[in-house]
Amino acid sequence: MKLLTHNMLTSNIIKGVTKGFPLGIQVSKLEEKSVDFNPDFVARMIPKIDWSALKQAASDVGKGDEIPADIVPQYEQNEDFLKKAHHVLMEIEVIEGELVCPESGRKFPVSNGIPNMLLNEDEV
Repeated sequence: MKLLTHNMLTSNIIKGVTKGFPLGIQVSKLEEKSVDFNPDFVARMIPKIDWSALKQAASDVGKGDEIPADIVPQYEQNEDFLKKAHHVLMEIEVIEGELVCPESGRKFPVSNGIPNMLLNEDEV
C-alpha cells in the first residue's frame, strides 16, 4: 500500500465512527520501490491530499524526516520538494502491517500491500 493510497482511506464506514481519518499505520514490513518521477503528476496530486495526514503517515513508517512539515509555496516549480513528495507518496510501500482507526482503535490488516477494510456484520 503506497502512502498515496493511505491518504484516501478512512474508517468512517464503521457504525458510530465520526473521526475515522487519518488511519494510523503499524508496520511489520516496509519496502521502498523505485518509481519513475513524474513532476506533473505529483504537482497535480498535492492539492488533493491531506498533507498533515501524509506527514503523520510518513512518521508512522519512520520516514517523517523525508518531507517538510508543510507544502512549500510555488511547489509546482520546486523540483526538490516534488521529488521528496514523490518518494513518500509513490515509493514507500507498506507490505505488511495494520491500519488503525483513530477513534475506535479498530485495526485493519495490510497483507501483501493490500489493505483489508472489510467490516464485521456488527460494525455496519
